[in-house]
Amino acid sequence: MNEPTPSYKKLYRSRRESMIAGVCGGIAEYFNIDPTWVRILFVLFFFAGGCALLAYVILWVLVPLRPA
Repeated sequence: MNEPTPSYKKLYRSRRESMIAGVCGGIAEYFNIDPTWVRILFVLFFFAGGCALLAYVILWVLVPLRPA
C-alpha cells in the first residue's frame, strides 16, 4: 500500500517580497500574513535589545532562497 506523504510547508526566503535578503517576506509567506507586520516586528525587536539583527543574519544564512 502507498502511504500518503505528509503535507507540510517549508520556509524559504522570498524572491517576490524581498527588501534586503527576503527573510521577512519569506516568514510572511510561510504564515500567510502581510510582510509589513513581520518587518515592523523585526524593527521593534531590534530596538528592544538588538537580538533581531542576529536572528535576521542567522536566518539569511540558514534559510534557502525560494526556487525559481
